[in-house]
Amino acid sequence: NAINGTDYDNPEELEVNTLENVLYLSMKNDLSFLIDAELNLYEHQSTYNPNMPMRGLLYFAGVYNRHISSREINIYSSSPKVFPFPQHIVFYNGTQEEPDRKILKLSDLFQRPTGEKEPCLECQTLMLNINYGHNRELMKKCRRLEEYAIFVDTIRKNQAKGQDLQEAVEGAVESCIAGGVLADILRLQKAEVVQMVLEGFDQEAYEKAMKKEGYEDGYQDGKKEEQERGIGGLIRSLKEFDIPKGQILQKLQDTYQLTEEEAMGYIEKNW
Repeated sequence: NAINGTDYDNPEELEVNTLENVLYLSMKNDLSFLIDAELNLYEHQSTYNPNMPMRGLLYFAGVYNRHISSREINIYSSSPKVFPFPQHIVFYNGTQEEPDRKILKLSDLFQRPTGEKEPCLECQTLMLNINYGHNRELMKKCRRLEEYAIFVDTIRKNQAKGQDLQEAVEGAVESCIAGGVLADILRLQKAEVVQMVLEGFDQEAYEKAMKKEGYEDGYQDGKKEEQERGIGGLIRSLKEFDIPKGQILQKLQDTYQLTEEEAMGYIEKNW
């Protein structure tokens, strides 16, 4: 309602049609839903990703395919059919500075041939910055979103004071409960929220470290020397972000298909 300027109040009018186990296996906050002939895909990103329009296109293709099949719409008919109006919204709260609103276009990702050709495909993603202090009008209309922004901001301020991640998250939970911010959720599901946030911030730190070391390019090149240098730099960067050894060990095993012995060897060498 806050995003669209609407005032729906009947949950029965909303049809959740999120695809399960298809494209976004690691993203727990994605939501696709249909309401009043509008097909909405909402996503949450803690790192800036210019490829969201392509991901949105692939996701929408799956949702529309299911929509067509479930309603037995004959798209081979000579008469035009009516389909829900698509909207792709990304809620961004990473640490990279971004404007309140930003349009990401699929067409900007295409290689451009010579001449005046235009692509036959387009998908636009609206990225909304939900870091505290941004999109104030939106926050006024949706108190829950504002509370989430305050919660994340509190964690980052605690980290800036020198607190480790666990201490920062637990301190933010207590101060937000005392201040009436997400208090109902935090009181009932404190342990679950702390664990979820720790995992999310670990992933954010991991992606920052990957970017910092430029490891992805070196790894794809398949050069052993670059791989070893990249892994070493990644371990040192994750250490700076206070990621425990055990979690680094698991990330190395999962990401680079290393044995536990190989991963531990890299950690001992670069710790």
